[in-house]
Amino acid sequence: MNDLAPLLTPEGRALLDEVRDTDPAQELAVATRLRREHPAELVSAALGQARLRQRAAAKFGAEDARRMFFTPNGVEQSTRASVAAYRAGRMKELGVTSVADLCCGIGGDAIALARAGIRVLAVDRDPLTAAVARANAEALGLAELIEVREADVTEVSTQDYDAVFVDPARRGGRGRIFDPEAYSPPLSWAVETALGAPHAALKIAPGIPHEAIPAQAEAEWISDGGDVKEAVLWFGTAPGLFRATLLPGPRALLSRGLPDPRVRPVGRYLYEPDGAVIRAHLVAEVAEEVGGGLVDETIAYVTADELRPVPYASAYEITDQLPFNVKKLKALLRERKIGTLTVKKRGSAVEPEELRRKVKPQGPNSATVFLTRVAGAPTMLIGSPARPTTG
Repeated sequence: MNDLAPLLTPEGRALLDEVRDTDPAQELAVATRLRREHPAELVSAALGQARLRQRAAAKFGAEDARRMFFTPNGVEQSTRASVAAYRAGRMKELGVTSVADLCCGIGGDAIALARAGIRVLAVDRDPLTAAVARANAEALGLAELIEVREADVTEVSTQDYDAVFVDPARRGGRGRIFDPEAYSPPLSWAVETALGAPHAALKIAPGIPHEAIPAQAEAEWISDGGDVKEAVLWFGTAPGLFRATLLPGPRALLSRGLPDPRVRPVGRYLYEPDGAVIRAHLVAEVAEEVGGGLVDETIAYVTADELRPVPYASAYEITDQLPFNVKKLKALLRERKIGTLTVKKRGSAVEPEELRRKVKPQGPNSATVFLTRVAGAPTMLIGSPARPTTG
């Protein structure tokens, strides 16, 4: 994987096509056969690339992944295609026609921007990563819109571009980096660069402390299919605004400066806000929309007496509220013949799989149990997904 060039030759490309659908369990046999006709290093590189392409299909879609090139870090750290396309769409709506994509990685965001018709300068200091980004632009027919440059992003001028996009490295030798100033480059450098451009977007970890968000920025948390993927600081948009965006959609919930919701007794319905809503501290906005309050002042579950479906939270109809007790839960499940049990928790140390083993659910019916706190007390809330009545 340290040399991409052999895979770009006619022999390398033909080999990539041949091993594309190789089952991992058959790799050794396939490698042994192919090494009779091809250099061993090329065979190993092709099989490694095929493995990465198979992994990347979940992020990029099978059609793109089978044509693109990847590194192990590139598959792990690149932006999911749906998120990149959404962000490129926002750039397009802002009137952006050119972007300096700093720390471009294997080019996932550059590809989305180019497909939106935006000209891109993609910069990465790692030679192999830059080579992969260049190969991907060519493989997807976007080389005319994407210029890839191997350079230190702190030494690149962005003054000729409408916008800057920065995706700093948030992993080090010991794993994830949580201090924004330990990003590479640091968040303070990225903010300074952003403030010098008409528009900018800085990709950051979803867990960034809100006090670390600059006053000049709009902060957006993005989830895709219910999973929080990233946070973005936007400059040149709406300073001080907090936004939760849910994909597919997109559906956006915006901050309205509401006070913390009141705590109230558990009602007929429980709302579980999307993770992006919780990260953006917009639970109060959900509570206002459903006419509800919190089950506990420290827990992001909203309860209400009416069912008001909203796209930002999943609604459940609650049938039982019990103090936490495994024996009582086991007896209730047996009485109702519940064999399919979904366990959700917030504010509980109990592991869902451990609980499921202890209660041994059996039967044709299903239920959801929430392990949480209600007014400070460990509590079990039992119910099922709410279905709006029609009529």
